[in-house]
Amino acid sequence: MREAVIEADWVLACESDRPHLVRNGSVRVVGDRIEEVSDGPLRTSGERIHARGQLLLPGFISGHTHACLGTPSRGIIEMGQPFGPPFAVIETFTDDEIEDLTAFNVAELIRSGCTTHVEMSATQRQFEAYVRVARRWGVRGYPGPALPWKNLSEVWFSKSDEPLLNSTADTLEDQRVFREYALKVNGAENGLIRPMVTPQSTDNQTPGTLRAAVKLARELGNGIHIHLAQDPMEVERVERVWGKRPVEWLADLDVFSVPVFGAHMWCIDLVEDAVILRDSENFTYAHCPSSLGAGGSNATQPWPEMLAAGVNTSIGVDTHSNDYVENIKLAVLDGRARWFHKHEHSEVPMVMPTPWHAVNAATRDAADGLHRKDLGRIETGAKADLCTIDVSGLLVGCGAAPPEPLNNLLYASGLSVRHVMTDGAFQVFDGRLVVEDEDRVVRRAGLLMERLWQELRDQGWFQDEHTHPPGWPLSWKATTAAAMFPE
Repeated sequence: MREAVIEADWVLACESDRPHLVRNGSVRVVGDRIEEVSDGPLRTSGERIHARGQLLLPGFISGHTHACLGTPSRGIIEMGQPFGPPFAVIETFTDDEIEDLTAFNVAELIRSGCTTHVEMSATQRQFEAYVRVARRWGVRGYPGPALPWKNLSEVWFSKSDEPLLNSTADTLEDQRVFREYALKVNGAENGLIRPMVTPQSTDNQTPGTLRAAVKLARELGNGIHIHLAQDPMEVERVERVWGKRPVEWLADLDVFSVPVFGAHMWCIDLVEDAVILRDSENFTYAHCPSSLGAGGSNATQPWPEMLAAGVNTSIGVDTHSNDYVENIKLAVLDGRARWFHKHEHSEVPMVMPTPWHAVNAATRDAADGLHRKDLGRIETGAKADLCTIDVSGLLVGCGAAPPEPLNNLLYASGLSVRHVMTDGAFQVFDGRLVVEDEDRVVRRAGLLMERLWQELRDQGWFQDEHTHPPGWPLSWKATTAAAMFPE
């Protein structure tokens, strides 16, 4: 079995389920497991990695990704344009081209230390492309396609409730197609691939589709991943059609009887819903601080309130930024901004987030949400999912190992990540992707993006690229709906 010892100036180790920092630590990896954690040198017959000036962390777990859609929306969503047309162009690509685009985005996630992805692909084809890339590169993935995918636009964006009320049969057919493929790959690559059931959001589901989702989640054994209470239109529709708030409705349908990752939650009831989610013991909030693009959101998400309520939390990259370290930073900064502006008059308690909160959400707490005590921790017997981050070099540190390295993550980015290992195998070594030719991955994705942009220009999509519609970004769904279903 392959063996390696990683020596780092700081190690975020775990003992009795409590993370703590170890100075000048060493970690021995044998096969796919951590065999020993020490506060001094360890002997090895294998490779020795000297991570000087670096912080060794568990591999990050993103609680919410849409891998294929990252780069097609980056730098575009900030314009305030409806983003349906770029995504429609992607669906004209071949399966191999969708795989190339997915590979670029997965490479970015790995490059920024993110070894596990709770992935909601936009379609079945994108889901299967993600699985192919993840299997090829040794990525740990909990993927699934947004359900429904064939008629999502008609159900989700329609101003009428009729498409939703008539959608059960079609959504169940999409579930059937997903199930057939998911059963084939569930547990593949030594358990790295574990498909989750992924209803897109509560306002495009019916009681029949959600009950079927719970049944399928129990069959696969990996849980459910859903957008939850992410905008006022979702809450209004669910309350109008089904008579309950989204969180309350899911609880009544027994959805929280299985592990659930719920993303965004801008619009939950902070008093009632937080209690339901905390008491479910199966729910994990996927806080996505870069949602709606870089600086695109003028409404922070309720992470400080969820921390105070005792709801389990994770950090997700969502779509546009695949830099996981940047999202850790944004979670702390946005969370503190929300706390400073709201805590004195908040109707519920709030916690001012620290880097410790963010790193725990990115590792141990997310692993707990997946019911995986062998992930998100550097301790004997845990899976060898690890990353090192330079906390001493230019722009991040001060030339020497800092006295409190987690604080230096607030100055870091994904480019500060030096080594990444999943299941005991390196995917990034000394800042370079090693599972595939990095230049080739970038080149092939770039050609596809140039083609996508040209098709959008031909459609006239860029004609208002320097204007922002009134109300952006909170009315992003209304903007898209108006473009798809004009008066």
